[in-house]
Amino acid sequence: MKTNIVVGLDIGTTKIAVIVAQKNEHGKIEILGIGDTPSAGVMRGSVMNIDKTVESIRIAVEKAELISHHKIKDVYVGIAGQHIRSFQRRNEIIRTSDEEITKAEVEDFVNLMKKIQVEPGEKILHVIPQEFIVDNVPEINDPVGMSGRTLAANFHIITGQYSAIKNIQRSVEKAGLEVKDLILEPLASALAVLDDKDCAAGVALVDIGGGTTDIAIYHHDDKPRHTAVIALGGNAITEDIQSGCLIIDTQAKKLKEEFGYALAEATKEDVIISIPGLRGRPAKEISRKNLSGIIQARMEEILELVLNEIRASGYENKLIAGIVLTGGGAKLKHVIQLTEFVTRTDTRIGYPTEHLSASEKNNEIANPAYATGVGLVMAGFDLEEPLEIPKIEESPIEENPVEELPAAKPKKQEKNRSKSLWISLKKRLLDGLDGFMENDIKED
Repeated sequence: MKTNIVVGLDIGTTKIAVIVAQKNEHGKIEILGIGDTPSAGVMRGSVMNIDKTVESIRIAVEKAELISHHKIKDVYVGIAGQHIRSFQRRNEIIRTSDEEITKAEVEDFVNLMKKIQVEPGEKILHVIPQEFIVDNVPEINDPVGMSGRTLAANFHIITGQYSAIKNIQRSVEKAGLEVKDLILEPLASALAVLDDKDCAAGVALVDIGGGTTDIAIYHHDDKPRHTAVIALGGNAITEDIQSGCLIIDTQAKKLKEEFGYALAEATKEDVIISIPGLRGRPAKEISRKNLSGIIQARMEEILELVLNEIRASGYENKLIAGIVLTGGGAKLKHVIQLTEFVTRTDTRIGYPTEHLSASEKNNEIANPAYATGVGLVMAGFDLEEPLEIPKIEESPIEENPVEELPAAKPKKQEKNRSKSLWISLKKRLLDGLDGFMENDIKED
């Protein structure tokens, strides 16, 4: 018996989060369980140590299972990292007749783009049709049912490094799970924090993670017009504090989260923070204004790079809905004011509660750091039939702890698992996101 449950796995640089969710009778998402743990083995979005990553995934999964009382087998996994690249491509086909264009014909056209040559060592992640042209008639969202002798389209193509993709898949499989799909993380985050009005007006989604800052720009409709990954994130700020104050990593992180401001002018000079010394050494003291100055300098650098990407996209003056910040870095105090100062663009914080049930609005999930995880769950609901997840029999944790799950045997999947490209607004942002299937990642 199938249940309406899906699981998202966010493998981040600072944390690994597993979110188990279901849809209620009103179509809203209910979170059944969250499991997260500090990430080990991941650097700037890429897996650098498989064994450490596997262990972190297992811990997060066990926590989510204990809370949700469901055994996790299949997951939708986010992918980011500085190896991600995107570009635009236009293609055209000559039809043999002027009969009505069919859905299968359009899907074949999109699949054809998945076979184009890319840089050595890269693999195509997503092919997203942005608009179609039928007999030189432009700006067609859905050509199905139209007649014409030529069919053309502008595509947004996202690629990733083959080895990085393979390492993610190996880590998940060694943790006893199966990858249902790989989805670019900023697209997942956009699903969680943006709505149709944002996308139609023009908006830049900026997800500030630990290792990277991910960008997705939308305009006119629900399809991304530009995506990018910047190889700087919240960890760079922590490292700056650590070296600037000569303290250990955990102290620097705590200073950033509890006392740090993204805008130094908002702090008071006379506030002094005392940092305990190590092994009997005297405590260190730092003014809150100096701490915020360190944070602001690095945040300004990140935001300047974001602005450069917005300018490169050609949509700098078309973002009526402005910038939406999400991710762990969006929790910095006064980050909105600094972003607006650097970019001269209206800014707000994006919380992943847009599509959650009313009971979820004020709980743990209402946190920008979980935007990617919630978006992965939403992508799972839109892309696939509900996952079959067997129930775990409830028993006292002390007597029967959840045992380590055996490695799941790879399932044979259809290589061309096609989904309709022309879905309702409810399935917004997901056109062309076929994700990686297991067969696509096997060695050639």
